Amino acid sequence: MEVFTQLFGGLLLFVYHCFDRIVINGYLSGLSRPEQVVHFFRQILGVPILSKEVLAQRTNDYQNWVEAFARNHHIPIEWGQKGVRKEDQVLPWLRRMRKKGSYGVYFIFKSMEQGPTFRISVPKYPTKDPNHRILAHQRSRFTHYYFYIYDQVLGPIVMRVASFLPFQATYYLNGHSFIEQELNRSKVAFRKNDNAFLAVDDVAALQAAADRLSPQIIQKQLDYWTLILGPKFSQRERKQINLSRFYAIGQIEYCRNFIFKRNFPIHKIFERSCEIGLWRLTANRISELFGVRLTKQLRGKLGTVIDQIEHGHHVFRAYWKNAFLKQYEKFCTFLRNELCSNNLCDFGLRKGLEHLNAVRTKFLAITDRFAGLQAQWLNVHVDFPLLQRIALPITTGSVYYAGIKIHETRIIRLLEVLLHGSNNLGAWSAKHIHQVILESFQLTKKAYGLNQLRYDLRKLKGHGLLERDGSRYAYRLTSKGIQIALLFLFFHKRLCGPLANSRFHHQPEPIYRPESKLEAAYHKADTAIQDIVNLLAAA
Repeated sequence: MEVFTQLFGGLLLFVYHCFDRIVINGYLSGLSRPEQVVHFFRQILGVPILSKEVLAQRTNDYQNWVEAFARNHHIPIEWGQKGVRKEDQVLPWLRRMRKKGSYGVYFIFKSMEQGPTFRISVPKYPTKDPNHRILAHQRSRFTHYYFYIYDQVLGPIVMRVASFLPFQATYYLNGHSFIEQELNRSKVAFRKNDNAFLAVDDVAALQAAADRLSPQIIQKQLDYWTLILGPKFSQRERKQINLSRFYAIGQIEYCRNFIFKRNFPIHKIFERSCEIGLWRLTANRISELFGVRLTKQLRGKLGTVIDQIEHGHHVFRAYWKNAFLKQYEKFCTFLRNELCSNNLCDFGLRKGLEHLNAVRTKFLAITDRFAGLQAQWLNVHVDFPLLQRIALPITTGSVYYAGIKIHETRIIRLLEVLLHGSNNLGAWSAKHIHQVILESFQLTKKAYGLNQLRYDLRKLKGHGLLERDGSRYAYRLTSKGIQIALLFLFFHKRLCGPLANSRFHHQPEPIYRPESKLEAAYHKADTAIQDIVNLLAAA
């Protein structure tokens, strides 16, 4: 991480790290195993024969309660449509809740999905107890309810509840939503897009809010909504059997986010790092990143891939067992390194929600190593379309300025005169510049007139390369103009000229080259160009 900040600190606005998407499974501790269910119905409720109808009654009671809850609170309840993203469909209702400043359930989806339940069968052979039934685990397709909740602490969350015993619940939350609620309470201004903070007044407050997300805070809110929206049990039932939920992490993502000042460096740097990282991130490097030894007994994926989600938007992934590291850029200035795990046992971590802080520590170290490794790949020369940009015409208000092309001889002459003379003598008038150009390049007024010079000066000024000296009609190069003038002249006279001559006219013999570092560099460039030509021909 220190290497990344050292290399790109001047291009960064701020950096923060936090949990992103978290999926938590909630299990009813007292009704998870068949023997517990039998004990609950026969010993606590006094049901002599445990049958399908008895279990179905619990399901019907809960489904009727959900329908009545939605009707009484005027909450939309619909079946999920195939091919329609649920989050997009409920977004208007979420915006309405935020606008009113209220909290609670704002939408309910019904969905037919596979889930765990129990199968009841009569014993094949008679037993001493005529009421004995065999209860076993099975997976079947039945109704699940998705409660979309706007929570005061966690922000927008989703709670999925199965309508069949053992009423397993799944909770979907996002660390960025929690941070947003914390910053709003602290009255810290920020700009957030989807699950990313693009600007914030106090970076330290942002990171402090991210670090405050604890298992105690999450469990308190999940317990509350499970009691309100989950299946109903009487006070007597709760006293005689443990009906609290055990929360286990099913999927978790931890991200390290870099927000750049401008779009250009991050977009081009990321493209170049994908090219290098795809070849450099070998199996040994991946194992080092995740802090394990590479052995033949390693199960699961181990490799790198680049996914193109949409045109021009790539995601670099490094897979390891049931986890993967990914890097992607979006929102023009946003770069994210994210570690996603579907099985915490791969990292030697426990799945219980109470171990969330250990997950943060472990994942933070892995993303830190990944950032350090990526910094080396990102520290490369990338293509900047300066020549293409400056060659395009621009319009400022109603004024049109033609583009500046690197092959224009008039522009090269003008930049050379301005660069070599105006910095020492101060701003020059157009007539003075015209006279110097004519004398320096042995030109006549007919070959290069004063009006032509004024047209060229107007182009340079329109592109921000030239500025006037106060209110005088005298001109000097801007700081941007000096850089571009140096680039143009260097390209033409010192770089392109000698290399072009060696490629097309005469290539000096390397054996008898003079003792000159500059000439040695030219020979290396010739060799490198020839190698590239050979590689392209072979491809």
